[in-house]
Amino acid sequence: MELVDRRAIMFRNVFAAGFLVRTAHTVLTWAVTLVLFLHETDLRKLEERGELLQPVVFVLLILCSVLLYFIVSLMDPGYIRSDSKVKLVAVSEEQEEMIPQVPKAMRLRRCGHCKLQQPMRAKHCESCRYCVRRYDHHCPWIENCVGERNHPFFISYLAVQLIVLFWGFHFAWSGFHSEPSMKEWLQHNCFLLLAFVIIAIFTVVVILLLVSHLYLVSCNTTTWEFMSRHRISYLKHCGAEENPFDQGIIRNLWTFFCVCQTINWEKIYFQEENNPV
Repeated sequence: MELVDRRAIMFRNVFAAGFLVRTAHTVLTWAVTLVLFLHETDLRKLEERGELLQPVVFVLLILCSVLLYFIVSLMDPGYIRSDSKVKLVAVSEEQEEMIPQVPKAMRLRRCGHCKLQQPMRAKHCESCRYCVRRYDHHCPWIENCVGERNHPFFISYLAVQLIVLFWGFHFAWSGFHSEPSMKEWLQHNCFLLLAFVIIAIFTVVVILLLVSHLYLVSCNTTTWEFMSRHRISYLKHCGAEENPFDQGIIRNLWTFFCVCQTINWEKIYFQEENNPV
């Protein structure tokens, strides 16, 4: 039943408001690629000489990045559709304020929007209208939340996209050639220049996103927790450098990329509370 629900969500997402965003991403990706092949870049020269290894690998990487984009964009990020089966004590938003002072009993707050019990680190997304496990942020470029289930795919997408952008930047730069006048140069290179600017902008954005997310993952924290820890009940009583979910860089990365199951963050949180360093 859960698998059917996830497929229904994915199908609905294809034709939801994000359809234009996903279409724009796909069209822009292949338009820039086409410009790199049509102008006198190293990519085109390799193709004309019959040296197809680099062009084929480049196109395959682009296909991989587009596939990862749609996986991240369309998959269930960790929606909470029913109350947890774990027998924990549910608390209201007002009672939630007491969590740090209560003895080590595991408690769940109840969402004021969807009225479901929220596991620790979950947050309600008003755009998606669901609570999301280990909520990181809602990304307008993928028109989906980044949460527990699709966050590793999101970082993989950024990594592959960055490789494509660096390679595309090199190919675009190789296509610029001098002309007798500025007017002739612009006429000859206007589309390549536009592609170059787009690649440069996206390269900067993706570098910043990838570096920041890898840092947060290595600390086992999320964008939401990092930006709003002073308002989050289970973090605001912690010190500025204290993170109850941090288990060390190696274990944090292993848990994030290699553990393919729902994690009981309450257990980790209260275990840390019981064993302060």
